[in-house]
Amino acid sequence: MKYRIHPKTGDQISMIGIGTGPVGDTPEKEAVAALSFAYENGVNYADFATAGAKTFRYAGEAFASVRKNLFYQIHFGANYESGEYGWTTDLDTVKRQVDWQLRELKTDYIDFGMIHCLDEKTDWETYQKNGVLDYLLEMRQSGVVRHIGLSTHTPELAAQILDTGLVEQIMFSINPSYDYQHGEFAIGSAGERMALYRRCEAEGIGISVMKPYSAGQLLQAETSPFGQALTKVQCIQYALDKPGVVTVLPGIRNTADMKEALAWLDADAQARDYSVLGTFTPKDVTGTCVYCNHCAPCPAGLNVGLINKYYDLAVIGDSMAADHYKKLDKHASDCIGCGHCDGRCPFHVAQSERMKRIAEYFGS
Repeated sequence: MKYRIHPKTGDQISMIGIGTGPVGDTPEKEAVAALSFAYENGVNYADFATAGAKTFRYAGEAFASVRKNLFYQIHFGANYESGEYGWTTDLDTVKRQVDWQLRELKTDYIDFGMIHCLDEKTDWETYQKNGVLDYLLEMRQSGVVRHIGLSTHTPELAAQILDTGLVEQIMFSINPSYDYQHGEFAIGSAGERMALYRRCEAEGIGISVMKPYSAGQLLQAETSPFGQALTKVQCIQYALDKPGVVTVLPGIRNTADMKEALAWLDADAQARDYSVLGTFTPKDVTGTCVYCNHCAPCPAGLNVGLINKYYDLAVIGDSMAADHYKKLDKHASDCIGCGHCDGRCPFHVAQSERMKRIAEYFGS
């Protein structure tokens, strides 16, 4: 397994985690085996915005003895009283549900207590008015919740809640379908979504990625909005390349699904390459560096993706970005203008010209 350090908490988090959404529909023995297999292979992060109530019992069975080695996202607003997923901002229901989830999971603490699935301004207003936010903050004060997170599909609302300074983690859908304005949760333009990822990186907010396969639509040519299937490995790599991302949480039903996600670990550069997306990206993505490094290798030895990333972060006010840039072995000023990257960039970025602008900005 490969890990990333959460910039706010300092925790070492597996780059591939578990989205438990579909596992509740799996027979218990098979579900517990899949969750145990994930842990045995280094997965240490699990989200519990799941489709059904059985998931919590399954996870309690699989993880109780190793709970201290795992990080749980538990959602203040997810309701399983019917046995299936529901959404609520009723304070008493939220309290009952959090208590029930803790019992089923056989744990007495929550790593990331999530403000759950707010997509509209009125959702956020109701969440506060009904006292759910205060309850979540009380749970953090008591030590039951260690960190506050937010689950949303809406960049504008995410920015508003980030302004409060309460949130250390965001759960957000990142996949090319949504980023390129296809699907129900394709909220915000490609530019707005990338701005959110960059802000998270600049402010040390971790992103845990939900729906990396766009609910499976990207995996089949018949359902992909691009008319061409991507692999699970390509989808995971796409999400991991975005600023701020700490972990990707593909939904799993069984051990086979977990193995397919973990295949990313041993995949070579060709298998991870999603440059085909450059042939059908919208205009507001074309010409924008997405840090994919498909232009590599640079003849002059530049890490073009990181140079672009640190520049973009510095421009929006990340005080650490300039220092990270200076520590690179090669800088934009080392560009020899050969045009290699210009010809290889799947998103049609004029990288040679951009290197001149970046060199001027950093003064090197």
